[in-house]
Amino acid sequence: MGQVFALAKEHVNMELGEVETMLESPIHEMRVGAVSIMDFQARNKKTTDERRKELFDLYIRRHDRINTWDLVDRSAPWVVGSYLMYKSRKVLYKLAKSKKMPERRTAIVSTLFLIGKGDVDDAFKLAEIMLYDKEDLIHKANGWALRFAGDKDRKRLLKFLDQYAADMPRVTLRYATEKFDKKQREHYLKLKSQE
Repeated sequence: MGQVFALAKEHVNMELGEVETMLESPIHEMRVGAVSIMDFQARNKKTTDERRKELFDLYIRRHDRINTWDLVDRSAPWVVGSYLMYKSRKVLYKLAKSKKMPERRTAIVSTLFLIGKGDVDDAFKLAEIMLYDKEDLIHKANGWALRFAGDKDRKRLLKFLDQYAADMPRVTLRYATEKFDKKQREHYLKLKSQE
């Protein structure tokens, strides 16, 4: 993957039509390259607002090709999350209700950018909506987002765990409490074992 990322960096100015052609490839590494180019463009401070919208639109329109957890994780925070920083987040709630796991994962993983900027509201709301999802890859992403959101607002994470720890998926709880001290972590894990 290091070679794929290096190649993507070399082609960071690729036109979006060519990026979309890469997304259509049946070869996974080609699609990794495509979303990496999208990510690098979205991260670039010189990227115009118009191009950021085009990147976001391409991501949403071709989500059928962004169809594995690693493609989502490689691009959703910057391509989707950063674009939505000062915009309506309705699209995230629509994605959270999708039948397709990668679209649901995009909903929660996109919040990582927002959390990094101190905006944790959507992370907690979306984690709550998808808390009982049937997919382990969503449980992990929820736990990851909750842990990161807890770094910004510990009280809110504790309140969330007080409400849901006893019946939330174990993997979500483990990820969410990863940075807790041993005593506090064991407290929440015991709530889970008493269910």
